[in-house]
Amino acid sequence: MKAARICKRCGAALLPRAPAGLCPKCLLGQAVEAAAQSAPAGPAVVAPPEPVLAEASAPRFGDYELLEKIATGGMGVVCKARQLSLNRIVALKMVLGGPLASAAVQQRFLDEAQTAASLQHPNIIAIHEVGEHAGQPFFSMDYVEGRNLAELLRDGPLSPQRAAGYAKTIAEAVAYAHQRGILHRDLKPSNVLIDQSDQLRLTDFGLAKRLTGESDLTVSGQVLGSPNFMAPEQAQGRHREVGPPSDVYSIGALLYHLLTGRPPFQAATLTEVLRQVVTIEPAAPRLLNPSLPRDLETICLKCLEKEVPRRYQTARELADELGRFLEGKPIQARPVSAAGKAWKWCRRRPALAVMGAALVLTGVLGLAAVLWEWQQARQLAQAEFRQRYAADMHLAQLALEKNNRTLAVSLLDKYRPQGKSEIRNPKSEVRN
Repeated sequence: MKAARICKRCGAALLPRAPAGLCPKCLLGQAVEAAAQSAPAGPAVVAPPEPVLAEASAPRFGDYELLEKIATGGMGVVCKARQLSLNRIVALKMVLGGPLASAAVQQRFLDEAQTAASLQHPNIIAIHEVGEHAGQPFFSMDYVEGRNLAELLRDGPLSPQRAAGYAKTIAEAVAYAHQRGILHRDLKPSNVLIDQSDQLRLTDFGLAKRLTGESDLTVSGQVLGSPNFMAPEQAQGRHREVGPPSDVYSIGALLYHLLTGRPPFQAATLTEVLRQVVTIEPAAPRLLNPSLPRDLETICLKCLEKEVPRRYQTARELADELGRFLEGKPIQARPVSAAGKAWKWCRRRPALAVMGAALVLTGVLGLAAVLWEWQQARQLAQAEFRQRYAADMHLAQLALEKNNRTLAVSLLDKYRPQGKSEIRNPKSEVRN
């Protein structure tokens, strides 16, 4: 039997025609490392570094020593690095694919760097340098020693006060970005870093969009962002409707996750998650965590309204509301009534609402018809009884006039109240 081929780097099984004896993952790593080692001048070929980025090897990327890989996203790879000229530790983000990345990807990467660099806020990652090395765009930013919210939530939901405090900080940072004319559009736990002083730092503006101008690279109808935390208008690709309330929705989804330990919507497939985001109301947080204060649940659900006008219209408005909750003051939002929930459901599903209304109307009309028939039958029975009663009373009166007491008593017994055994005044009984 022919021996199975394995990757020379990681030992993984290889496909029959794998090039250079490497698996796809190691092959991509080799390409990135080669780009990092290449120099802008001279035809000499530089040998690729070892695959592990550590202090011992310290591969160079321009003015930076790459120490270790931190994360890989849809558009770039982030490494912990030392900037040699200033001898400081930074986070270095390079475009995924290096010089082989498409022009659109490289432009969006640069747009992210420029957008983030224009924001100077204590809770937003600061950008230090934006540049290009060996044809590969990059930018360096603050390195945060700590973990992100997604890692923190692996330990379970947070206390209401801590969750509200985090959400307020995020809302204030987002409000600042909105004032600078920038939407984030990808707010999620992994994009919120927590330093060792428990301070939040917002990062990853790769999907950011300017509120004015046409510099956005979004394709019409394309869904961009994290489906578990994106607003319905964003999930449906209605980018003209995406605005500050869309980021407010995402902050509400973050708050929901902090309070319950799970996002508002989750499913096995992307399609199902998007369907839930658009058509289904999230379960009330108090159903998943009964100890939550009702006011905090009200704030969270107001952020998650499907209809844009029903949400907080600005992140500043949300931050102020969370501030009132944290200070123990009355909040301005009010819980949605049962009638309001029914009306929202009808607006989201008009066909089912019309069908349900038709069935209810049919039932009501049918019940009304039955009641009318019953009333008619009851009135007819009463009329027959009155006629029979009048006839019997007339016969009883005639019997009394002819001294036929036995006949009169037998006629009156049919109408005498139970327990009454004698006729004290037969004529009075007849008249009554």
